[in-house]
Amino acid sequence: MFYKFLRSTVRIIFWIINGHLHIHNSNYIPEGNYILAAPHRTWWEPFLFAIAAKNTEFVVIAKKELFKNPIYRFLLKKCNAFPVDRANPGPSAIKIPVKELKAGQRSFMIFPSGTRHSDQLKSGVFIIAKLANKPIVPVIYQGPLTFKGILKRQNVEIRFGKPIYLDRKIKINNENTPILYAKLENAWQELDNEQNPNFKYIPK
Repeated sequence: MFYKFLRSTVRIIFWIINGHLHIHNSNYIPEGNYILAAPHRTWWEPFLFAIAAKNTEFVVIAKKELFKNPIYRFLLKKCNAFPVDRANPGPSAIKIPVKELKAGQRSFMIFPSGTRHSDQLKSGVFIIAKLANKPIVPVIYQGPLTFKGILKRQNVEIRFGKPIYLDRKIKINNENTPILYAKLENAWQELDNEQNPNFKYIPK
C-alpha cells in the first residue's frame, strides 16, 4: 500500500516540477515479474523506472549504511528495499531477490554497472535470473544529470529493451559472466543509440 502511495506521489511531484517524462517501448515489459537492469546514471532513476513500469512493484537493493538511520530504515523497508554490503554482498543479495521473484508478486530492480556495485553484484544479476527463471529487461535513462536540469524542465527519456532470456543450461562462471554482461551492455548501448546517439554519460 505504501509503495503504491509513494509511487503515485512521486509521479505527481515529478509532473509538477518537470512534466516532461517520456516512456518508450513499455510494450517490451513481459507478463509476470522480471528483473529490470539499468546502468546507474542518477540517484532519481529508480523512482522514474518505477513510474515508467506502471503497475510493477519492485524489490531493490540499498547499501546497508542507509539502514542505520531509523527514518531511512522505515522508508526503505516500506519501499521493498533490503540492505546489502557493497564491499561484501553475501548470500542475501542473491537469496532475497530469487525468493521474491519465485513468489511471483514483485519484480527486482538492479543497477549492475559502474563503481556503485562490486563484481559480485554484476555477476549476481545473471545468477538471480537463472535461479528464478526470469527474464532480464534492459532499460536506460537519458536526461539531465543534475537535479537543476530536472527543475529546468528538460526532457527525461526512459527506454525499455527486449527481454533477455538466459539458457537454463548455461553456467554462471568466470568464463561466461563477461560474455553475458557484454550482451547486457550492448543492449543498453543499442537503447541509447535508438533514443539519442549523441547522449553521453561520464561516470563520476
